[in-house]
Amino acid sequence: MSAGPNTSGALRHVLGHLLTPLLMCVGMGLAYLGAFHAPEPHDLRVDIVGSGPTTQVLAQTLQDKGAGALDVRTVADRDAAVSALREQRSFGAYVPGTKPELLVASGSSDTSAMAVEKVFTKVAAGQGAPLEVTDVAPTASGDPTGQGVFFLLVALSIGAYASVAVIGGAGAVLPMRIRALLAAGMSLVVSLIGTLFAGPVFHLVDQGLGGVWAMSWLYAAGILAVGVGLHTFLRRWTTLGVMVLFVMLNFTSSGGIYRPELQPGFFGALHAFWNGAGFVEGVRGHVYFDGHGLGGNVLVLALWFLAGVTLVVLAGVTESRRKQASAGQGRAPGMPATTTEAVEEDADVRARAAAEAEAEEEMEEAVAV
Repeated sequence: MSAGPNTSGALRHVLGHLLTPLLMCVGMGLAYLGAFHAPEPHDLRVDIVGSGPTTQVLAQTLQDKGAGALDVRTVADRDAAVSALREQRSFGAYVPGTKPELLVASGSSDTSAMAVEKVFTKVAAGQGAPLEVTDVAPTASGDPTGQGVFFLLVALSIGAYASVAVIGGAGAVLPMRIRALLAAGMSLVVSLIGTLFAGPVFHLVDQGLGGVWAMSWLYAAGILAVGVGLHTFLRRWTTLGVMVLFVMLNFTSSGGIYRPELQPGFFGALHAFWNGAGFVEGVRGHVYFDGHGLGGNVLVLALWFLAGVTLVVLAGVTESRRKQASAGQGRAPGMPATTTEAVEEDADVRARAAAEAEAEEEMEEAVAV
């Protein structure tokens, strides 16, 4: 029995929509495996505490053996080493002696601290002494691995870009100003949920919860604004576009699992200006490092939000022009006013029906994701 025209059309429709999950599979594989499959340090800043020939020889030996993995420097005393760690200019400081000590700041990155500890455990063993590790910026008791902030980022991101799918899809027939208000409202709700998770529920942070909420809101609002604005131009491809921006490139470059010193250069470069990195590093600086570097990270989040607002404004202008052009095409010269109104009303009904059908398809794709 041969397939009828309806079956053939449905098959083509399904095959066309299968392109999106295939692209997501390829994109997620390239992003996550490319960023995380083989973390190796490069230019990882560590300090040797002390002065004199012995200290210089140890520093140069580590630099040479590291072959680019380490950036070894010397500092005069322990206070200078602690200061460098507290300002996130260094990721470890080795104090040689009969009782060698390693200073780390796990609040900056637990995986970087572990990489540094691995190096200097071998150094201390070569000197025949056990290594004492001192954490000068430990994480909160509810976040022993230091990766809770990253998973908070994941929760905020999913809440924000899932809201984009609903507002852009189901709400496509609404005026842009209404969609913008819905996005603003959802960013507030998502940020409050994230703050509850970070504080009272899981105790990921033990201070500065108000600042965590502010950055959560700014981060979620940026994603929602960008997504709602892009929907006008990308339509059913918005879900894929938002996934690329705020999952594939965002999670992998955020520094939540591995900082850029342990990743390939591409993701390290993104870390300098991507919004997920701005959120993760901003929360770390606010909670664990007395606000050091906070201004730059908040600026990154603010610039992403402003980019989203700009997209929303452009999308509103574009939709207004499209509507005017559509109304102009449906109006013939000399047509009576009543007939013109009927044509415009019919065109509006057909446009709404098409938008609703497209929204249903987009929602199905979003739910599948």
